[in-house]
Amino acid sequence: MPQSSDPRFYLTGELSPAADATTPAGFKCNAMAKSSTPKAPRSKPATKAGDVATTAPKARSGKASGGGGRSGGGKPPRRSYDVKAPPTDGKELVIVESPTKAKTINKYLGSGYVVMASVGHVRDLPERAPKGIKQPVPGVDLEHDFAPTYEVMADKQKTVTALKKAAKDASGVWFATDLDREGEAIAWHLAQSLNITSANARRVVFNAITKTEIQNAFANPRPIDEHRVNAQQARRILDRIVGYQVSPLLWKKVAGGLSAGRVQSVAVRVVVEREREIEKFIPQEQWRVAGYFTTLLDKAGALSQELTAYLADVATGTQRTGREKTAWVSQHSSLLAELIELQGKSVELVDRDTALSAVQSLGFSLQRAVETHDANAKGPAQNLVTYIGALDPKRTPAFSIASIATKRTTSRPPAPFITSTLQQQASIQLGFGLQRTMRIAQQLYEGIDIGGADGQVGLITYMRTDSTHVSGEALNMARTFIDKSFGQRYLPEKPNFFTSSNKAAQEAHEAVRPTDVNITPQRVRTKLNDEQFKLYDLIWKRFVACQMVPAEWDSTAVLIRSAAPANAVFKSTGRTLVFDGFLKVAGLPNSDEAILPPLKEQQPVAALRIDPSQHFTSPPPRYNEASLQKKLEEEGIGRPSTYAAIIQTIQDRKYVAQIDPRRDRRLYATDLGKVVTDMLVTAFPKLMDVSYTRQMETELDKIEEENLDWVKMLREFYGPFRQSLDGAFESVLHAKATTEPAPYTCAKCGSPTVYRFGRNGRFLSCSTYPECDYAAPIDRQGKPQPPEICDIMCPICGSPMTRRTGRFGAFLSCSTYPACKGILKLDAKKGTLVPPKVPPLLTDIPCTKCGSMLNLRSSKRGPWLSCSAFPKCRGRMGWSAVEEKKQQEWEQKLSEHEKANPVPVIRNDQGQALDDTYLPRILGGSTDSSPTEAMPDSESHPGADAA
Repeated sequence: MPQSSDPRFYLTGELSPAADATTPAGFKCNAMAKSSTPKAPRSKPATKAGDVATTAPKARSGKASGGGGRSGGGKPPRRSYDVKAPPTDGKELVIVESPTKAKTINKYLGSGYVVMASVGHVRDLPERAPKGIKQPVPGVDLEHDFAPTYEVMADKQKTVTALKKAAKDASGVWFATDLDREGEAIAWHLAQSLNITSANARRVVFNAITKTEIQNAFANPRPIDEHRVNAQQARRILDRIVGYQVSPLLWKKVAGGLSAGRVQSVAVRVVVEREREIEKFIPQEQWRVAGYFTTLLDKAGALSQELTAYLADVATGTQRTGREKTAWVSQHSSLLAELIELQGKSVELVDRDTALSAVQSLGFSLQRAVETHDANAKGPAQNLVTYIGALDPKRTPAFSIASIATKRTTSRPPAPFITSTLQQQASIQLGFGLQRTMRIAQQLYEGIDIGGADGQVGLITYMRTDSTHVSGEALNMARTFIDKSFGQRYLPEKPNFFTSSNKAAQEAHEAVRPTDVNITPQRVRTKLNDEQFKLYDLIWKRFVACQMVPAEWDSTAVLIRSAAPANAVFKSTGRTLVFDGFLKVAGLPNSDEAILPPLKEQQPVAALRIDPSQHFTSPPPRYNEASLQKKLEEEGIGRPSTYAAIIQTIQDRKYVAQIDPRRDRRLYATDLGKVVTDMLVTAFPKLMDVSYTRQMETELDKIEEENLDWVKMLREFYGPFRQSLDGAFESVLHAKATTEPAPYTCAKCGSPTVYRFGRNGRFLSCSTYPECDYAAPIDRQGKPQPPEICDIMCPICGSPMTRRTGRFGAFLSCSTYPACKGILKLDAKKGTLVPPKVPPLLTDIPCTKCGSMLNLRSSKRGPWLSCSAFPKCRGRMGWSAVEEKKQQEWEQKLSEHEKANPVPVIRNDQGQALDDTYLPRILGGSTDSSPTEAMPDSESHPGADAA
């Protein structure tokens, strides 16, 4: 039976002959009943609000958002899902969240059960207050203990109706939603919709969708835990209060369409603070001295020449990697060592002169110094030098092995995955984004049809968890598999246990692991797509490896000493794998460790080369999605179910961006992110404090764990918050009113310049504005950016075009603007040219949605109509719906319109006609220029918004 994700399906079946009708086991799926209603467009809804952020009221140009969370907000366009109620007639009704999950657990239930899917939440706080009612936070009564008002979502009306009908005829209702807080909240909302009290509800939870887990869950139902529901409800209301009441401050003081959130804004602050650490960082100069030695004394001369040739590219600026150098010495019975002591003292080489003096005492003869200047660097890092030279045999001292120390070391297997470590390793090893990882993990959890006797089966346990705990049954399963597959040598005497780094771990009961370790990745390779296989392989290997013995290494440290008068000591290290242990499954780590040749103490060695090299201390690294997620976890900001949503939201809001999504996915704080963060820190110092956010998370946890009064908690939060909010509207300056001195002079009048903030970001402006209207775009370092002349010629006047950035991204503008206002669009993702099209023809045919006249265009499939009020109205009409006489009339007019408005041929500076695959070339530079900030308001091209 083919797998379906359509919520209009419900599942029926019968007991297998060997099953007992009184138990939920032994269910055999016979058929899938289907509604006769026509299919809605296929689109996977956000069954978990962890894929989105909490909504806030609509701004002039978009939605604001609250903090992370899986319930509500930032929602995709809702679609109506038509669910037909199956005949229950005295059977037990089981409600789950996902149709795929329903299909998987279906086979473990008997014919007395019918499974239906709610497709996530069915109720939520309304997005808007009822007409005529003034309510600052829709759905939350701030004056009466934050009492929430929930409503059935528009796209879930038919779902709830069908569930009510099925429940009415059912002998009982079971709520089998996910086991975390939000799963509890979904079960509560479903029960409320069906008029079932929490105490009378039969709630079942299972960490994995397997026969044993399902049977145990249905044999031990419990009531809905309202303390967990209250914890989730408090989080939802808290996030909505912040989102709906802080976002309007940003609309008034920065720009429309912005958003704030209790968690998202703190996450942005973390990135902003790292960005400023990097900006303030001044690198310090350091020098290191590397020595290359060989035990093959009779071949030292030839090896020295070969090594010099191998490293020759260093003089041209191309460095051999450490791994390449290590590989060379390992293959030539040589050692690579670092100078650690000179004249009996530890080496500290802080400048070029000290370094040169040190290596000259070891026989280094300077041939030339290659000096370069890096204007983009800071402090000493602007002045780069490379010393090129060779050893003078007459002055090079003799070297010998002073000592050899070998120590047996072990490396323990890492803990099984929790949500955060799974996301981090999927990012590092597989290149998966956080949301992509969770999407694939959800598929593996809900079930995959692997064929054979197993059929539809959940391959992994629940993927939203803080806990590294592994059940006794799973431990025994892993140990049996290891013993059988690899032997007793790889099996520890006792199981390995791990502690969770997060002491508040509570969102699930077990680590992320395979439900059945005997279902190996290779066994199901043909049943999984590539990304499913890669993630399952990662999870499976990590779990099996965590229950194996440590790997054993022999680590060797070799000291090489020179004769007097230099008295220098070089140190070389190497490591040899003695026993692979858990690495048998996990795989050998990438390593730069050298393979040392046979050595003995006092053995003479010959120096092949001594290389001084200049280095600089590095600033803190920028976050990528995985390291930012790790930082949020360490700081106690958010929970496993929220990390992916938070990090995606702050990128969607343009507060944080990737340096280059194609090559460099490190995150940097945009000017917008900095301005918004500074404003929120000024207005709400407590709310934006990381430690306060961590404290709030702890209090939300206590609502569940210690039955803390959630209304009291919200009262204590809201009083000071409201006071800060009222003061902010009065005291905080508009972003456009703030300036920052810039180290440049005005190109028009010679006055000092300042940085200002406009609707498209930060830009350089004359400090005497409005007397002088000089303004210029800047790059990420704040430097004035000259116009980027490209090889595309303006289709209007034939002049070269410049690449510029507006509100909607990069576009091409005529270099003679404002004399010529020609513009061309660029593809937002690829950067390729988007050729112009014939302008639409306005008809007299009204839009059925808003009454505006429809536009007529040509396409490959013929004429088509769309509302002229787009994007406010997205109404369309099929051409076949127009009466034939009218079709003929407008087809004639369209033909005449297209002749009167021919599409210009876009050409480059070579006269070549271009299509939509052409990537404009920046003259005198690369097409892959680094990200730049937007044009200032005073310089914004009128066509930028249209582009």
